[in-house]
Amino acid sequence: MSKVFSRVGRRRALQGAAVGGVVLGLLLWWLLPLGEAPPRGSITFSTGTTSGVYSEYGTRLRAELAKDMPDLKVKLSTSNGSQENVARVATGEADFTIAAADAVETYEQQHPGSAARLRGVARLYDDYVQLVVPRDSKIRSIADLRGRTVATGLPRSGVRLIAQRVLKAAGLDPSKDIRAVSEGIDTGPEKLKQGKIDAFFWSGGVPTAGLEKLADDFTFRFVPISPELVAKMHDLDDSTSYYRATNMPESAYPTIQNGSTVATIAVSNLLMTRTDMAPRLTEWLTRTVIKSRDGIGAHVHSAQLVDLRTAIYTDPLKLHEGARRYYRSVKP
Repeated sequence: MSKVFSRVGRRRALQGAAVGGVVLGLLLWWLLPLGEAPPRGSITFSTGTTSGVYSEYGTRLRAELAKDMPDLKVKLSTSNGSQENVARVATGEADFTIAAADAVETYEQQHPGSAARLRGVARLYDDYVQLVVPRDSKIRSIADLRGRTVATGLPRSGVRLIAQRVLKAAGLDPSKDIRAVSEGIDTGPEKLKQGKIDAFFWSGGVPTAGLEKLADDFTFRFVPISPELVAKMHDLDDSTSYYRATNMPESAYPTIQNGSTVATIAVSNLLMTRTDMAPRLTEWLTRTVIKSRDGIGAHVHSAQLVDLRTAIYTDPLKLHEGARRYYRSVKP
């Protein structure tokens, strides 16, 4: 009798193992996007300056991509910022990048031919314009920058583009009414600390590491940019329609703001690529961007604002087909 039960037990165990194998296979098929092996190959991702949000986000996104697509080699390439990033992707020097919407629109106006190749992957988070001065500075408004030494960002950066427009809207000629110097977030804070400049513009997600570091041992404040000035900027050209008046949250730099918001400008950032990028690779990359939001956001605060509901709005760019496939696959 015990032998009979033993045979029955073995048979049931084998049947259970077979069923378990099928269930496990179905589970793996369900968890593995598209039921296929991950894309492989190599891509170049243009980021930004050191100490900036683009650079940190790019570094952490590459780590997440390595988990989902271990055979995909991602080369990160530093840049001066948005304007350079857009041009790199449009000309094929880079495959993916992040750029502010105003820089994308400006490039489209200036280079309609190559700009036609650009496509959006996701709307990520907003940049905030941050005009930084020493705490005891007499500069209280944009108009007070007249005759001052002001860092207006690196050439071909998004900061340079928006800083010049802010100055023009305030009635200042960037080439005559201020002493403009080319400093970015990697060098501007130290120059301000040393007294070599009176103010510097920065446009980026908040908080930005370069300013957090400055706040550790130097007391500064932000010069507000009024909604009235933003309205004047909208009259400059079509790309300024992407600027909106807002307040930088009081939580951005707590030790500097002391519970107060700062009137300023916001502009959305877009993750972008080209029409010739493989749809399957772009679909997988889009998936990683969305699902890694919380993981990256634990280190890059701005990434917490990536939202599936708004990611598809990549205006002025049309969505890449691969990104479109992903958003359709998760649509309720």
